[in-house]
Amino acid sequence: MGPRAGIAGVLVLLLLAPLALLFSAQPASAVGTLCLPSDTTACIAGTLRTEKDVLPGVKITVTGPDGQATEATTGDDGRWNVQVTKEGEYTVKIDDTTLPKNLATSGEVTVDAKFKATAPALIPIRTADYQASESYWDHLLQSSANGLRLGLLLALASVGLSLIYGTTGLSNFAHAEQVGLGGILGYFLINVHGLNLWVGGLLVMVLCGFTGWFQDRVMWQPLRRRGLGLTQLMIVTIGLSLAMQYCFQYFVGARTVRVVKDNPTVSTVGPITMTNQSFIAMGISILVLAAVGYALLRTRVGRATRAVSDNPALAAASGIDVDKVIRLVWTVSMALAGLSGLLYALVTNGIKWDSGMQILLLLFAAVTLGGLGTAFGALVGSIIIGLVVELSPVLGMPGDFKYATALLILILLLLVRPQGLLGRPERVG
Repeated sequence: MGPRAGIAGVLVLLLLAPLALLFSAQPASAVGTLCLPSDTTACIAGTLRTEKDVLPGVKITVTGPDGQATEATTGDDGRWNVQVTKEGEYTVKIDDTTLPKNLATSGEVTVDAKFKATAPALIPIRTADYQASESYWDHLLQSSANGLRLGLLLALASVGLSLIYGTTGLSNFAHAEQVGLGGILGYFLINVHGLNLWVGGLLVMVLCGFTGWFQDRVMWQPLRRRGLGLTQLMIVTIGLSLAMQYCFQYFVGARTVRVVKDNPTVSTVGPITMTNQSFIAMGISILVLAAVGYALLRTRVGRATRAVSDNPALAAASGIDVDKVIRLVWTVSMALAGLSGLLYALVTNGIKWDSGMQILLLLFAAVTLGGLGTAFGALVGSIIIGLVVELSPVLGMPGDFKYATALLILILLLLVRPQGLLGRPERVG
């Protein structure tokens, strides 16, 4: 067997084994609902509530692409659901006459129904004396909170990406797919197999960390020892990224899958309104990032990692096992990416086969902005990118240009400071 065939076999084992084990069981039935999606049906569901209480007895009309309408009424817990037999866009509208006198809706919403899935319909409820023009400062604070949330989730993944670059010099284009792997594994473990969210989340980190260890043990270390250049290794990561995307599409299809079945609850702190899952995700991100920072600064392993990042040859000469440090970096980086993907799926209420690809440029922008190879630079860069993305519409940029705005700021900064915010300048020549 030649080396190319060996590498191909490794990729197949790496990508298919964890998902195949999880996919072997049939999905568990939903509990406490009247609608169960199947191969020929889809569900549209939601929970109608204000900031303080649920709204029972409210009539909702769901109109399909063929114009056929179906009615539903919210239960005592504010929940409702409708089963449909055709895929496509459905319009969901509330009958205002069934709402309490002091409440009204902000209009109708459109959802995309797919077989074997439940499409959430989030219908905004407002008080009758609501003013359409929201305070600019309240909008600014809300967008800043959303930006901080996005920045923290990006930081979990970009810190590992930066550590890999610092210790190996490799730009890993498959890193974003590890983020997607975390969300999809969370779907299979928690939604399909019914594990507790916390237990499932811990198992996601363990499995993703194992994929990092496995990758370095059977692929990256042998390729490094064979003397492959960084450009060749980077091309391998691109191929690995594409292979993982198609594996995800094979197992979950093109639909959006959710980690948890229940609709998220919303909490309000001053002018900031977020789901409880968003607040918890931000807290977990802060704790994990603080632990990683402490490990890098205060532990022997962390100091060895920084030494390998600064000068691998000198670190090896001083007695540090460079291969073991690199393998540990791969393991921890993939575990952090998996955690980021799980939290991202919870915050955005779902994940798709190409979700990783959608945030790939943001990850590289964060790492480059903060300084290539510096973990703390990746953290700072991620927070800046997250804030810029969410604040751009508030500051007058069209919503469709918010990602372009982040990349434009990256280019302008690199023109002034090529090494990034916390990177060290390098001599050329």
